[in-house]
Amino acid sequence: MAKDGKWIQEATSEHPGAFSKKAKEAGMSTREYAAKVTANPSEYDKKTVKQANLAKTLTKLRKKKGK
Repeated sequence: MAKDGKWIQEATSEHPGAFSKKAKEAGMSTREYAAKVTANPSEYDKKTVKQANLAKTLTKLRKKKGK
């Protein structure tokens, strides 16, 4: 984790929207695509699997913040 507490910005700053674009090209929502990738990680490259894990984590954080 980043020392300054801005780990989310650091994790998403390199290629913003890249995972969403992959999901759109697959004809799925980001959540659906993340579930598919994490269920079958051997079918995807390491970067896509990491992006899927991050997408799931950010979704969980958003849910907690909304409560």
